[in-house]
Amino acid sequence: MKKNVYERAMNRIKILFNEFDNIYISFSGGKDSGVMLNLCLQYMKENNIKRKIGVFHMDYEIQYNETIRYIDRVFQHNSDLLEIYHICVPFKVSTCTSMYQTFWRPWEDACRKFWVREMPAGCYTKEDFPFYTMEMWDYDFQTLFAQWHHRLKKSKRTCCLVGIRTQESLHRWRTIYGNRRCQMYHNIKWTHQLSDNIYNAYVIYDWLTTDIWTANGRFGWDYNRLYDLYYQAGVTLERQRVASPFISAAQESLSLYRAIDPDMWGKMICRVNGVNFTAIYGSTSAVARHSKITLPPGHTWESYMHFLLSTLPEKTRLHYLQKLSVSINFWRTKGGCLSCETIEKLQACGIEIEVLPHSNYKTSKSPVKMEYQDTINIQEFKYLPTFKRMCICILKNDHLCKYMGFAMTKKEIEERKNIMEFYQKNTNE
Repeated sequence: MKKNVYERAMNRIKILFNEFDNIYISFSGGKDSGVMLNLCLQYMKENNIKRKIGVFHMDYEIQYNETIRYIDRVFQHNSDLLEIYHICVPFKVSTCTSMYQTFWRPWEDACRKFWVREMPAGCYTKEDFPFYTMEMWDYDFQTLFAQWHHRLKKSKRTCCLVGIRTQESLHRWRTIYGNRRCQMYHNIKWTHQLSDNIYNAYVIYDWLTTDIWTANGRFGWDYNRLYDLYYQAGVTLERQRVASPFISAAQESLSLYRAIDPDMWGKMICRVNGVNFTAIYGSTSAVARHSKITLPPGHTWESYMHFLLSTLPEKTRLHYLQKLSVSINFWRTKGGCLSCETIEKLQACGIEIEVLPHSNYKTSKSPVKMEYQDTINIQEFKYLPTFKRMCICILKNDHLCKYMGFAMTKKEIEERKNIMEFYQKNTNE
């Protein structure tokens, strides 16, 4: 008999409780992690499970007051089943609101007088974690916390439940369906190995947004009332997200803080550079929203790129030029992997390309060498080397150039490796 998404999720949770002696949930206060937490609590109550599970909440200092109130309610009403790790640590967090700042730090000691609120009682701070360093990003902290928690509990196997759904993005779809069999727990596709005997599990990966709200309504679960305010503000279901307000995905909705939470808005504009500008122009072509930017009269995209670079602080300008240099060299010497359809379109446009016979990557696409173009008016534009694409990164304050497909650099990988080694050293001591 075919099961619905609720029944499948509960069966997955049953597997996890049978297989892992240490379980904790990554809880942001959003709709997905909230439902995932409620599923686990319901399973524990129905099966009379007395052991506590952990709840890992990374507090980014700046968030809607409704989110703060919801998190407080969850912790207070379920203290008999939850072991709470409320994290207030000044790790690096990416920001796309400013050409001057590539990151900011919540709970930074040097900015204490500008904090939007006081630290919550009983929270964990940087002094509680021997692996913490000032160079650590928030995503590094998540990985190292898993290892720290595994050792703290002296566990055989640790599982972190993460509330991601494949409907949300292609990246999340790849997390589940990518070719990574060796990284699964017993070949279970909705699990992913972090390190020895430590796994992530995605028990609601196949849920739709409508499933989330159906479950809240049917079971009468508490949820973040921010979503009611989103609905009243006319925000569609698919765009209602709880996330750090300064990342690229949140630029368009940053202005909602002014209407929904004016008290928080008054504090946050003094906290991070460029917040007010992004709130005003975050949904316009001024920050290349949806890649809809217009070329100013008298410019090519290359000349416009150089104009934009000339307006930036020197450090930021040199950073973008270095990214551009790497990209130009890559397309000249190695080539990007493109589909046969895209290659045919480029040839039809009369663009000079060199198609190589095979790639070192596991892909059916072919590597193509080519020079940077001013712009290319085909559907696959964002995957091709153009100066317009670079302009979009600059306007978006996309310091990492994710729009151009950049991953972590060797320097960034080395920094992450050093953090891991530092943690291992402190653990052994």
